Amino acid sequence: MEPCEIWLEDNAYGGVQRSESVGGGCISDARRLYLNSGQTLFAKQLESAPPDMFAAEAAGLQALASEGACRVPQVIHAAETFILLEDLGSGAAVSDFWNTLGRQLAVLHSGAQPGFGFTMNNYCGATAQDNRTESNGYKFFAERRLIALARPAHERGLLSSEELAAVEDVASKLARWIPDMQPCLIHGDLWSGNVHCDKEGQPALIDPAAYWGWAEAELAMTELFGGFPQSFYDSYKEASDVQPDWRERVPLYNLYHLLNHLLLFGSSYHASVRRVLQRYSNNL
Repeated sequence: MEPCEIWLEDNAYGGVQRSESVGGGCISDARRLYLNSGQTLFAKQLESAPPDMFAAEAAGLQALASEGACRVPQVIHAAETFILLEDLGSGAAVSDFWNTLGRQLAVLHSGAQPGFGFTMNNYCGATAQDNRTESNGYKFFAERRLIALARPAHERGLLSSEELAAVEDVASKLARWIPDMQPCLIHGDLWSGNVHCDKEGQPALIDPAAYWGWAEAELAMTELFGGFPQSFYDSYKEASDVQPDWRERVPLYNLYHLLNHLLLFGSSYHASVRRVLQRYSNNL
């Protein structure tokens, strides 16, 4: 039996009648479990997971749930090699799906947080994310996000010494381009693959890399792989105080995610990283 099946048996959920693979993830094995009781649960399993990976995901989901703005799956149990979640089901999106998500995200971002960081370190994909708290958002994004990924990329030969210096140059000058913003709770890895349509056709957020950061950084991530429908951005704008020129800063925020993809998937992301560096640094 799989460890999650043993846990279910030991905690009065009963046996697993069958399971089916659920596509979409590139790190964990994701499955819908059909229990003998008739209940269904969602399981993510990874034998080689870092010991705190699923606990960190659970903490992110619980933090998002506590804000009451966006739907996320309830955490049933998190262990070293698996996490069990509420099964949200899947259905056809209602007509105002993206409008609803835009309004919900604006509400999530309206909540004040004590600083930049989070209650624990976590992961963006398979990359460790340093969430030690910091009162200065520029310092947090520079040190815990940009430089924290650029240095291992350089060590692996994915960035040249010149490019590493350019990242450090950009990181030292963030206040030139990014306005002063208060920290809010963000999902942290918000692209279309982490927006789920539940069985009622309503939006839900999954697979977070949650932390207290800049709302604009969250919006920027939504544009990294083609963007969300315009109705999402219109609804978000109506329900928030986002600055109208936020898109001008998208490349700066997404440099973090491009560096992450460079580490995760290799040199195919090098040109995208270099383009951002050439735009903002005189070192290249």
